Amino acid sequence: MIKLKTIKVKNIVIGEGIPKVIVPIVGKTKLEIINKAKEINNIKIDVVEWRADFYKDVFEIEKVLDTLKDLSLTLKKEIVLLFTFRTKKEGGEKEISMKDYTELNKAVAKSKNVDMIDVEIFSGDDIVKENIKNIHEAEILVIGSNHDFFKTPSKDDIISRLLKAQEIGADIPKIAVMPKTIEDVLILLNATSEMYDKYTNRPIVTMSMGALGVISRISSEVFGSAMTFGAVGEVSAPGQIPVKDLSIILNILNKSFKR
Repeated sequence: MIKLKTIKVKNIVIGEGIPKVIVPIVGKTKLEIINKAKEINNIKIDVVEWRADFYKDVFEIEKVLDTLKDLSLTLKKEIVLLFTFRTKKEGGEKEISMKDYTELNKAVAKSKNVDMIDVEIFSGDDIVKENIKNIHEAEILVIGSNHDFFKTPSKDDIISRLLKAQEIGADIPKIAVMPKTIEDVLILLNATSEMYDKYTNRPIVTMSMGALGVISRISSEVFGSAMTFGAVGEVSAPGQIPVKDLSIILNILNKSFKR
């Protein structure tokens, strides 16, 4: 087995112990975003993901940076901030050109008001490499993601996609897939376990979406996924469960299971 590399961000160690809980913010206005951040501050979580594709002014970079600054100042200092523009083709709210996508991610990284930025790894290799280069030059971490809202690929395909994210330079490979059957959920879990045991040299994040896939969100530690998503109010993807319920289950599993 390849020894799993952990990543420390602020005071959390990703890839060690209880999977780190990510809560999305999907507000459309700056006021909604800041108010959600204040609400989240009252709950024990590890990471906030700002899903900027929900933000109505996301194509005005100065407004994005202004909102991002206030968001980072509002959140408790120990909370890690992840910036994500999820494209339409991967389940996001808006279309965006790859030129604008790259410029947005670069500006956000240079602001130093985030800890991690999501980059979709099937945006074209040259585009992905440019995004990762820009983000790493600003000393910000990259989550290399892929989302399939229509199906669950084969086990080998899931592993291949995670390996691509790893090989292209993402610090944390991530994949989310949609199950049609219980067998699809088992495929995702099996792929996660095999990737963790045989191929990864860094933390990975995997999940099966929707009601069928809930088990993958709560059993992350068992199969090798380092992070999971919980909800405080609105969700950013189907199958996310309330943070308080999620934390109880993650703690129970952690006490009874050591990989």
